[in-house]
Amino acid sequence: MITIISGTNRIGSNTHKIAKEYQRILEEKGVKAGLFSLEAVNVMQNDAEFKRIENEILVPTTHFIIISPEYNGSFPGVLKMLFDSSRSHDIWFHKKALLTGVSTGRAGNLRGMDHLADVLNYVKITVHPNRLPISIVDKLLSPEGKITDIYTLSAIDQQLDEFINWGAL
Repeated sequence: MITIISGTNRIGSNTHKIAKEYQRILEEKGVKAGLFSLEAVNVMQNDAEFKRIENEILVPTTHFIIISPEYNGSFPGVLKMLFDSSRSHDIWFHKKALLTGVSTGRAGNLRGMDHLADVLNYVKITVHPNRLPISIVDKLLSPEGKITDIYTLSAIDQQLDEFINWGAL
């Protein structure tokens, strides 16, 4: 099972729009992927709702696609809290992940993807080597949230093909 994580809790974020585009592109490839947004998740409380998310979404997932925005040269604290608050052994150990960074700047969250990969490796997730930085994301999206840049779409297509062939099915 593949789950795409939209790695911020900001409502209406470009991160969520990119995550939806990943889901759409995978669907066009005949691959079903769930979309998990942190927008309404309280990662500070390991309550019944958080346990439901763990058991119904995170535990069954074998392959994660994590779309992470740049926050102060790294990745969002809410995403880090998801790892810190959850049952690491049951959820993360020995799974695989694909990383995409998004930013309105020029680096596409390269540094943040490095930080995130370090955390994922610590919880025993194998990270695919093709980490895609998407820079100036606000200029690449239509008002409807669709990626309009053919080069970005081509890079995503290649990244996803590699991930699928890496054993994501």
